[in-house]
Amino acid sequence: MNSSSNNSLKFFSSGNIAFVIVVCASYASATTAILYSRRPVPAWEAVVLVTLGSAYLVMGTYGFALCRRAGSLIWGISYFVIQLLLAATLILLRGSTGELALILLPLAGQTALLLPLGGMVPFCVLIYVTLVMPLVIRSRWVDAIAMGVIYGTGIVFVVVFTRVAASEREARRELAEANTRLRERAAQIEDLAITKERNRLAREIHDSLGHYLTVVNVQISAAQTILDHDRTRALDHLTKAQTLTQEGLAEVRHSVAALRASPTESRPLPEALAQLAEQWNAAGLRVKFAVAGTIRPLTPQANLTLYRAAQEALTNVGKHAHASNVDLYLDYRDARLVLLRITDDGLGSTNSEGGFGLLGVRERVQLLSGAVRVRTEAGKGFSLEVSLPA
Repeated sequence: MNSSSNNSLKFFSSGNIAFVIVVCASYASATTAILYSRRPVPAWEAVVLVTLGSAYLVMGTYGFALCRRAGSLIWGISYFVIQLLLAATLILLRGSTGELALILLPLAGQTALLLPLGGMVPFCVLIYVTLVMPLVIRSRWVDAIAMGVIYGTGIVFVVVFTRVAASEREARRELAEANTRLRERAAQIEDLAITKERNRLAREIHDSLGHYLTVVNVQISAAQTILDHDRTRALDHLTKAQTLTQEGLAEVRHSVAALRASPTESRPLPEALAQLAEQWNAAGLRVKFAVAGTIRPLTPQANLTLYRAAQEALTNVGKHAHASNVDLYLDYRDARLVLLRITDDGLGSTNSEGGFGLLGVRERVQLLSGAVRVRTEAGKGFSLEVSLPA
């Protein structure tokens, strides 16, 4: 559909139809009065009346629509000045407002749509004066007062009704826009929740399953190395690998069933870290675990975050560091925070950013308003510090 069709539809769906109907009814009333008055109407007067009446009708429809679209106060004031002049001239030529009174009532309603209150009131007063003044001049005071009350009441009713209708229409429009924004916001929140859950599951899989597979791989590698000359120890490594595999499978099943399997749910954090250190000690990596300060309870989220950080650090040591010793240190001495530090004597690195696992640690810690510090140099080992507010 082209733009002209859209404009046409918008025009006929507005209050212009009401304006046309009311004004045309007033014109019909005036024409009927002329026909039955038997007073001859000069040709020039008829031409002027038709011309001015047509101009008033066109201005009241298309001119009004243009002013609303422009949204300019100057345009609005100019529109009402022109319309009042046209209406006053028509009434002056007819010599009475009786038949043409209706043409000014829609104009009063339009003031409520185009002008603020400070501009609406003066123009409504001018409209009222235009209606009443011919009565004051040509009719009895009693008739003038009676018709003046009727005209005044009509103007007030039209203005109030128009403002109420416009307010309700604006409220419906704002409500529709608010509902649209709300639906869009809900969709964004849903997408964000899905993304956060995907990231959480990715971290869980990496931290839990990745840890177990790394330790199992270390145990199997150790068994392969000593299988020929120490079969007993090799079998011991394989047995531990099998046990770790079973634990890993159990954790995967729990994660699938509950979408969360926290190693710290059923035991204190120091105990969970001690068992984690023991697993790596059994794999041949010497992990020394120590606790400083008085152990105090933390939130489940904080316990899991610290456990996953230690798990990720030890997994990286087993994969990349070629370290012999690791210090795992949990510090409760500061009442404002709890500190976890993992330090190894391995190869170190020139890159302190790390991979996906360290990124997951940073994400977990940031969610709890904590801090992550990494210190490493080539040949000088690797240190990871995680601090969380208590």
